Amino acid sequence: MTTTTTNSWNLDTVHSGINFSVRHMVVSKVRGRFAKFTGNIALDESDLARSVVEATIDASSIDTGTAQRDEHLKSADFFDVEHFPEIRFRGTGIEKVGTERYRLTGQLTIRDVSREIALDVEYGGRGKDPWGNERVGFTARGALDRKDFGLKWNQALETGGVLVSDRVELELELQAVKAAAAQAA
Repeated sequence: MTTTTTNSWNLDTVHSGINFSVRHMVVSKVRGRFAKFTGNIALDESDLARSVVEATIDASSIDTGTAQRDEHLKSADFFDVEHFPEIRFRGTGIEKVGTERYRLTGQLTIRDVSREIALDVEYGGRGKDPWGNERVGFTARGALDRKDFGLKWNQALETGGVLVSDRVELELELQAVKAAAAQAA
């Protein structure tokens, strides 16, 4: 009989980042991030592939470095944060694909539309910080088609192509802190 050790880990939002990039006018990329999010990992230390990942992002925390663009992204043309304030992710499967490399699939929900996405994940390791907290790190990359989630606004360019590409590239740097063990009743 194999025993599993599953522990709860909370994302350290100070040392984590949820970043994205989108082609703009075909010729370059605009980069951005979400500044506010929470997440939890039920980490199975004996087999990372049996772990469970969940995260919630505050859609209004989008930051591309340009206030006017951020306000447009928050509008009904894109995220419609007034009606859909959260973006949610719930992992549905993890597959080991190499040494310290995994494929995480899950349901991403934007504007109440859920679609499966896949992320390539690299396990960065584990260690103790100077205050005795246990930490783990992961880097994840993937892409999605924004139209699949109802983010369809665009503008044709006179020179051909469109203002905003449909493909959104994701890059996450995640650090999680082991949650304190529950007090015995």
